[in-house]
Parts: sequence; structure tokens; C-alpha cells
Amino acid sequence: MESATEYKLNLAQELAEYVQSVNYQDVSEEVVHETKKRIIDSLGCGIGAYYSEPVKISRKVAEQTRDEKGSTLFGTRRKTTPDLAAFVNGIMVRYFDYNDTYLAKEPAHPSDNIGPCFSVAESEHASGKDLLLSIVLAYEIQCRLCDAADIRHRGWDHVCYGLASTALAASKLMGLGDEEMTEAVNLALNSHITMRQVRAGELSMWKGCSFANAARNGVFSALLAREGMTGPSPIFEGEMGFFKQVSGPFQINFSDFGGRNGSFKIAETYLKFFPAEIHSQTSIWAALEARKEIENPDDIVSVEIASHEAGYTILGRDPEKWSPMTKETADHSLPYIVAMALLDGKIDNSTYAEKKYRDPNVLDFLKKITVVEDKELSAKYPEAVANRVTVKLSSGKVVSKQVDYHKGHPKNPMNDKEVEQKFERLTNKYLRKSQSRKILDMVWSIEKVRDVGKALSLLTIPKP
Repeated sequence: MESATEYKLNLAQELAEYVQSVNYQDVSEEVVHETKKRIIDSLGCGIGAYYSEPVKISRKVAEQTRDEKGSTLFGTRRKTTPDLAAFVNGIMVRYFDYNDTYLAKEPAHPSDNIGPCFSVAESEHASGKDLLLSIVLAYEIQCRLCDAADIRHRGWDHVCYGLASTALAASKLMGLGDEEMTEAVNLALNSHITMRQVRAGELSMWKGCSFANAARNGVFSALLAREGMTGPSPIFEGEMGFFKQVSGPFQINFSDFGGRNGSFKIAETYLKFFPAEIHSQTSIWAALEARKEIENPDDIVSVEIASHEAGYTILGRDPEKWSPMTKETADHSLPYIVAMALLDGKIDNSTYAEKKYRDPNVLDFLKKITVVEDKELSAKYPEAVANRVTVKLSSGKVVSKQVDYHKGHPKNPMNDKEVEQKFERLTNKYLRKSQSRKILDMVWSIEKVRDVGKALSLLTIPKP
């Protein structure tokens, strides 16, 4: 494997060359099918979040800039510029923390790329095949960068990799050449690096907006590059570049990428059965299994959640996780999520209503819960994302359940019907059954769509 210093081209150029080289014909039917599942999953998340506060705020700002030749804001017939549409649509997909995940040295939510890809595809009058390819490539770039280097432990957010993936996916849809694609990456990375503080302590609305903002800047960088704007180079290897300032040096072997000798990463991403941070998914299943052996939750004396390092540090270390003040903190709290699974016997979007996470009885129950890192579980990560929930009862009985692979993990996948059912659960408040079915049918055959923009009218949410 060549080191970064031995590349004939710098890394940004190599990424651009790779994206330029891949065609729709290089993508297998299996990968196309997996991509469609993730589109359905993401659109369901997006439509379901239509009336959430961060979405309403971002939509209000975006609607001040009208562009009839631009891109549709999901759920409406209103259009704005592609970069602002990428921002709003990206927030919609991400808000519930219900979209897919990829785990490697750096965790990420690669379906965050789907909203931006739709936005640019529409403005470019791209076909369904063009859209599918752009999504596959966006996943590939982000996931391969996540494989290459851990940046969260260095204080940077995973969405930094989304700057490259969205800039390149947008460039592909715009038909840019190698040099323009490279400049789009240079511009995006230099100017928009994101701090990890967005996921530390008490979490704000911006937790679900961070990637969307990276996407906004990735798309904007591609628009600038198309007009001839140049950016700092070499952006990865330079004296003040990404390697030295953010990630440390890393190596990438492009021959392993999808479309070359390797398989595309999109099929390796994890769907979520429950709306909660990915590292908590198996804890929910474990808690629900334990609950079957508990007659009355009032009998619970203590609960220990044994997690892996990522689960512990992201979801179970900060004191704010025991007294969440925001929805964003609640859906990133192992204690709260497990507590609600034990108390309510379910986890859904209503779990994160303020009246629940501020309920004195729930807060008292959280005092019974401890979270520890289990080195054996950490050793399994990220191949398995295991959690163990141990409940002690007043009778002296101890119930302990461990789950390694949640529903939606590649080793325990959600099938097509389950993905459709999730879409319907998320959208049934806003879409008629017939409209929901039309959307699903459109996505399952999206490779036949000649102009993505014309298909987006199906997503319009009827006025109350």
C-alpha cells in the first residue's frame, strides 16, 4: 500500500479521479437494491420530521431565497438554491436520529448524503440512475474515510468527512471534470471543519444539523468550483492541511474501492429499527428482553448497562445523560433510552417528548442506572455493537440480557417489507396510504425515472 507522500496525485485528486471513473454500469443490482432501501428509509425519516422545530427554522430561512430552477424542499412544492435545499432536506433526514449508520475507526451516518444528492440531482435535471450513482459514491467516499482515520478522539466531528463526500457527489451530478472536483474538495475541507463539541455534554438542535451544514458547504463548494473558483492545495497533505490539523496521516488503497477490486460500502451500513443513536440499539433489544421477565418495573432496584467504549463515551459518560434537558440529549443517552424501554416497553419518537424526559418519576428511575465500559464488548466493536443490560429486583432476582447485533445490522438485516413498514410508521400522519404507496413504488423503480425533480412532487405533504 502506498503512503500519502508517494501518491503521484494528492489525495483530493485521487478521490476526484476515482469518482470520475465510476459509472452506473459498475454498480451491481444488489447494491442498487440496497441503495433503494436506504432512500426509502431516509425519505421516511425526512417526511416524518417535517414539523420538527429545527426543520421549521431551517425551512423558514431557506424559503427567503427562492429559486424556481433550483431544488425542492422535501414535503413542499417550494424551491430554493441547491445548497440551501441540501441543508433543509439533510436536517429532515437526520432529525429523528433514525437514519442509517456506518461504524469503523470513525462512526458516521452516510444517509446524510441522500438529501443533498436529491437536491443537486433535481437542479441538474438528473436521472434516477444518476441519483443512485451519486448516492453510492457519496457513501463510498465517506465510509472509506471513516475506515482510514478516527477524528472524534481528536476533537473533530465525523461530518468533516461529509464535506468531501457531498462535494464529490454534487460534482458528479454536475458533470464536473477532475480538476473542478478536486477544487470542490479543497474548498469544502479548508473552510468548514466541524468541532466535536456538537456531540458533547448537553446536546442542542445543531446535533441533527451538523452534517446538513457540511452538505450545504459541500454543494456550495461544487457550485463555486464549476465557475472556476480554486481552493487551497494540497488540502490533505499540506503544511497546514487536514492530516496535520485534523486527522493525522493516513493511508488509502483505492484499489479496494467499489467499482475497482472491492465492494461498495453502502451495503455494509446499518439501518435502525428504533429511533435512537446506533450504539444504543442493542441495549434497547436487551432491555426489552429483560422486561419480559420483570412483572412490575417498580420492583427494579438497580440497572447496569455494560457497553463498549464508543457506547460508554458517547452515550453513557456525561452527567447530562442522567438528566436530559433536550430531545437531542435524550436520544443520545444510554440511561434514558434503557429506562424508557424498561418502563414503557417500547422506543418510538414519542419517547423523546419533553413531558417524558422531564418526568420526575423517570428522573428518579435514572438514578438506579449505571453505565460501565466492558473491555470484552469493546474488543468486539465495531464488528458487533454489543450491550448488556443487568437488572436487579427487590426479590433478589437478577435478569441479564446481552445482544450483539441489532435488527438492521448487516448480520441481522431489515428486509424490504420491514423498511416499507418503517416508512409508513413515520409518514402515516402526513401522507395518504395511496400517496405513500406511490412514493415506495417510485423509489423501487427509480432507475427508470428520467428527471428526479418530477418525481419529488410525490413527496408533497397535503395541508392540514
